[in-house]
Amino acid sequence: MCQTDRYFASHQMLKAELQIRGTSLAQLSRDLGVSAAALTLVGQGKMRSATIEKALAEAAGTTPEQLWPGRDKKGSEMD
Repeated sequence: MCQTDRYFASHQMLKAELQIRGTSLAQLSRDLGVSAAALTLVGQGKMRSATIEKALAEAAGTTPEQLWPGRDKKGSEMD
């Protein structure tokens, strides 16, 4: 499984965890004032944003490192 596939699988698990916790990507996007597309791109590992990564992880009750293991700490930042 390539890294992109792993991030996609993690994104699907993230969406399920958010639903279990009574929220959604749409609600988080409203709370953060960013587009749902931005949350999806970050969740799938196609874009980097420390703010969004942290918010997604907190909403799922985990850490960015657990959601995206092995991800380089460096990378382009949106914020």
